[in-house]
Amino acid sequence: MNSTISPRTRFYTPEEASRMLPLVGAIVSDVVELYADVHERRGRLALIRQQRQRSEDDNPYEAELRQSEADLDADVAKLDEYVDELLVLGLELRDPVTGVVGFPSLTDGEEVRLCWRLGEDEVGHWQSLDAGIHDRRTLDDGYELGDDEDEGVDA
Repeated sequence: MNSTISPRTRFYTPEEASRMLPLVGAIVSDVVELYADVHERRGRLALIRQQRQRSEDDNPYEAELRQSEADLDADVAKLDEYVDELLVLGLELRDPVTGVVGFPSLTDGEEVRLCWRLGEDEVGHWQSLDAGIHDRRTLDDGYELGDDEDEGVDA
């Protein structure tokens, strides 16, 4: 067994990963939508706080600002819950902006990630563990399903 493989990793075949897309797609859709909203609100709140620091006047909207920050914190916690849902499935959120997810897999005895991006109909890409999110390769490009990987493997 390859020493870089985690002892409890669940490995997926492309077919198994594709069958999970209704559930994974719903989670990732929520992540992408909420992440964009959180990112935008975080930027606005930072700008407001920066402008407030330059002003020595009391802010009549301080309570609203604190509530907005509390709401933002709650949504960040919700994002963490979505990521945890993916982790429970053994998946890795690779990019919350575009919704790229990695499914652990094996090709030629090496641990790799099958890659899926929100909006794609099936899992059709893969990458090595050290590849960036933009270095996806099609399954036709070097991915080989070994005999012991036909039904997925729990290591």
